Amino acid sequence: MFFETSPKVRDLQARLAAFMEQHIYPNERRYFDEAERLGPWKVYPVVEELKPLAKAAGLWNLFLPPSHYRPGLLNFEYAPLCEIMGRSLLAPEVFNCNAPDTGNMEVFLHYGTPEQQARWLTPLLAGEIRSCFAMTEPAVASSDATNVESSITRSGDEYIINGRKWYTTGATDPRCKISIFMGKTDPGNRNRHLQQSMILVPMDAPGVTVVRAIAVFGFYGVPDRASEVVFDNVRVPASNLLLGEGRGFEIAQGRLGPGRIHHCMRLIGLSERMLELMCKRTLSRVAFGKPIADQGVTRERIAEARIAIDQCRLLTLKAAYMMDTVGKKAAKAEIAMIKVAAPNMACKVIDWAIQAYGGGGTNNDVGLASAYATARMLRLADGPDEVHRNQIAKLELAKYG
Repeated sequence: MFFETSPKVRDLQARLAAFMEQHIYPNERRYFDEAERLGPWKVYPVVEELKPLAKAAGLWNLFLPPSHYRPGLLNFEYAPLCEIMGRSLLAPEVFNCNAPDTGNMEVFLHYGTPEQQARWLTPLLAGEIRSCFAMTEPAVASSDATNVESSITRSGDEYIINGRKWYTTGATDPRCKISIFMGKTDPGNRNRHLQQSMILVPMDAPGVTVVRAIAVFGFYGVPDRASEVVFDNVRVPASNLLLGEGRGFEIAQGRLGPGRIHHCMRLIGLSERMLELMCKRTLSRVAFGKPIADQGVTRERIAEARIAIDQCRLLTLKAAYMMDTVGKKAAKAEIAMIKVAAPNMACKVIDWAIQAYGGGGTNNDVGLASAYATARMLRLADGPDEVHRNQIAKLELAKYG
């Protein structure tokens, strides 16, 4: 496989890197301060101030695949750009390339009707509204999506929706206007993968209550506006159903593939940033008569971090290339492998950076704590390690069965 970026991508890389240096890194401290002071129920002014600059620089919606909306970028082309954005937790939303909106926009793009696209996709692409994805539930093991218990019941020209969801990213954001909700329309179907459907639920619909913001390792709003949401006899038009009854699992798999690889791309960039911090810190600090960088254990960790980051990058590029050339289904093993490898690698690299900073590594002055919270969370988001490892093993064993 020959990994070479095109002139178009190299140009975008240079422009993105320059934007990060000029606008993102200098504003990170302000971003964390606003998130802590304002909390997860408010809009952070720094993000809104930087978005027009990103639009004006032509660095907006870079995640978007080729479609009638724009030429777009392939997964392989987007990977190095997403890596650059991943270096800062502030960056993705500034460029309108943040989860869960990217995944939701792809759902509208691939599965939405023209009317749904006009009402929801267009303002999402413009960054005028936000969205959330209501799938995970507190009462069941949601790592098995067929466990979802929420109900979507037909009543004439409407569906009635009931359920309790949590870790619904973005629901506390006052700009969040639409939820993609997963529930069961046919709980008695013998095929468990045909029981679920997905439906669009406006967040201002009667019966929708955002109960609380959920802290992720003590962080509210950064790195994730995790939320608990109750849907109590919510009525929406039958036309809000996506694709049709029983198609929910199909949509989920189509949505989560790109979402998983985007997470891995960003984690590679975040890990690179952490390695840079570790190197600079250990070169500047002296302990026991010499720079910490001269200690053997430090050099081992730096070497191992370099190896691990490059391994994950190559594996992620391979997965992206396969998604573009043979499709997401054929690349499911590669997607599962990177979803295990990248978060575990990032956790290890960030942990070593924390060690290099000592006690100061446990606060968030340079973003180490929020970086670790992000990486650790992503060992669970979009499927935990155990589920992906199980799938990888099954696919491997099938070669010899």
